[in-house]
Amino acid sequence: MPKMTRKLAKTSKDMVNHPPHYNSGEIECIDAIQASMSKEGFISYCKGNIIKYLWRFEHKNGLEDLEKAGWYFDKLLEVANDYYEGSK
Repeated sequence: MPKMTRKLAKTSKDMVNHPPHYNSGEIECIDAIQASMSKEGFISYCKGNIIKYLWRFEHKNGLEDLEKAGWYFDKLLEVANDYYEGSK
């Protein structure tokens, strides 16, 4: 399934895909989080973040939060596809 493309506002930092505050080491924070939990746990983590960013977008970061919700949705699709296709 191809990823949906979304337009981001032009900024010098990619605050959705690679926020600098989560990329300071040799491994991205999201990769460490994913490695620390089961597939089921990480699927739940992604769902929770989707809800969080959709919940707050009108009150905090607007379109950036919708982009972040979309990023977590794409990650959820990737992980769920591997999980459910692998269990057949």
